[in-house]
Amino acid sequence: MNARTEPQLLRAAAEAPHHLSNAHLDALEEETIFILREVAAAFERPALLFSGGKDSLVLLKCAEKAFGAGRIPCPLLMIDTGHNFPEVTDFRDQRAAELQAELIVRSVEDSMARGTVRLAHPGESRNAHQSVTLLEAIEEFRFDALIGGARRDEEKARAKERIFSHRDSFGQWQPKAQRPELWTLFNTRLAPGEHFRVFPISNWTELANYLATENDRRTMRDGVKIMREVFRQPAIARYIERERIGLPALYYAHQREVVERRGLLVPVTPLTPPKDGETVQTRTVRFRTVGDITCTCPVASLAATPGEIVIETLAADVSERGATRMDDKTSDASMEKRKKDGYF
Repeated sequence: MNARTEPQLLRAAAEAPHHLSNAHLDALEEETIFILREVAAAFERPALLFSGGKDSLVLLKCAEKAFGAGRIPCPLLMIDTGHNFPEVTDFRDQRAAELQAELIVRSVEDSMARGTVRLAHPGESRNAHQSVTLLEAIEEFRFDALIGGARRDEEKARAKERIFSHRDSFGQWQPKAQRPELWTLFNTRLAPGEHFRVFPISNWTELANYLATENDRRTMRDGVKIMREVFRQPAIARYIERERIGLPALYYAHQREVVERRGLLVPVTPLTPPKDGETVQTRTVRFRTVGDITCTCPVASLAATPGEIVIETLAADVSERGATRMDDKTSDASMEKRKKDGYF
């Protein structure tokens, strides 16, 4: 990661303005809770998409607060490619058991056995094929709303998607036919066979922006200059730190064998072996986002605690998915095409 600011500024930014970042986090949390309650009130059979990744864990924490004591009033749904990191699936199962939540897991391998998913070759990534399995699960359980942890800052296709994102009877997203969303007014009308994807943490970012006031600048250490421009704070990382949300160990710095490929660090696994001419290195890395093993890459990092991730995120100049996802590098419209086909 390339830092665009001085290290002392980053550390001051991470440590000093707790009052402002907490107020911002409170506002984001309140918005998320409001949206979750809207979903519970407006739909008959919602489900919460839960992968065990950091965004879905933040969403799950907000769901706990939204519905208070007792079980979350909708099942958790996971689409398993069969190529997920075991550390993440184990953590997913553990967290669901702690909450006594109903966990529904549907596998791409089952879709392959039914013949609804066909790989072009045995080594093809199954990530995009999750769309088929997801649509089959929606039909099986007749879900009318799926709550997801996507954020607008992750990728440009997600940046233009509504919080309440309508899907037609084929499960497809039509960007040009999106419904207006004014303030907190959401159109939840559905025709038979249609459903919604709802993204309560859309307005959260890996980096949340706010304006630094003169008073905030005075809270910084002596000699550190804070510009009057937008002063960045990491919302997701801050919230995880504040709420003490447990994460799979992959999100923190660890030693791992990798190879450099197309500007990314590709983990060496049985599914992603090194190619001829590539040199295997043991590097200290962490995962900023976690998905299918075949298309998710770590970044070089020494961040071993939530606080260190906050500081590191402040220095990042590449988006989360841009730094880590091979499937988003096939074309500039990779994500949008997948979403039109029913992807998360």
